[in-house]
Amino acid sequence: MEEKLDRLAKTLLAKNCELTYDLARNWVEALWEDFETTRAKAGRSYEGQHITEMIVAQWIQHYGEKLHEFASTNEKFKHLLK
Repeated sequence: MEEKLDRLAKTLLAKNCELTYDLARNWVEALWEDFETTRAKAGRSYEGQHITEMIVAQWIQHYGEKLHEFASTNEKFKHLLK
C-alpha cells in the first residue's frame, strides 16, 4: 500500500508544481480515503485497492494541476494547504 501511495504522490507532483511531496502525499491519502468512504456509504461492495488506485490516478490525471485551487474553496480539503 505504501508503494501505491508513494507512486501516486509522485505522479501528482509531476502534474502540480505548487505542491510539496508531503502535500501531494496528503492529497493522495485524502482522495483515497474519500473515495473508499463515499463508496461504502453508498452501499457499494469493496472491490479492492486496485480500483481505488485506478480512480485516484484518474483524478490526478484530470484534476491534479488544479488541486491546490480546489482546496482553497472547499472546507473539507482546506487543511491540505497548511
